[in-house]
Amino acid sequence: MADRDALFDKAGPPDERWLAEDLGKTFKLWVAIRDHLRAEYGPVTEEWKFYGAKYGWTLKTLRGKRNLFFFTPCQAHFRLAFAFSDKAVAAIERSGLPKAMIEELLHAKKYAEGRGLRVEVRTARDVEHVKTLIAVKVEN
Repeated sequence: MADRDALFDKAGPPDERWLAEDLGKTFKLWVAIRDHLRAEYGPVTEEWKFYGAKYGWTLKTLRGKRNLFFFTPCQAHFRLAFAFSDKAVAAIERSGLPKAMIEELLHAKKYAEGRGLRVEVRTARDVEHVKTLIAVKVEN
């Protein structure tokens, strides 16, 4: 595994080599999500942001000026954080996603930017769920 301290070093964001080492087998899942985004929705912007010594680096992914999700690398997996409007939440309820995921979203605290949902990505099935969430986000 990559040196986890690099994720919390303000000097600079993680690079592709570090991500590949730290994410291990799940790096290919991250690449699949990025490739899907570009193929289905055109260019996206990725902005690494440093959120302090406690949280480290997070990648903000945008389509135009619209925030799609935040990517946080973890050891041997990664986490994506979404915020959904009421309209998007209603679409997710009808989406066929796992009941537990829908329940988590419905019970999430509502903020100005919407209800938050964090998804840990460890398997190809998780990638398919993320693709559904991205589609709902883009369409709503």
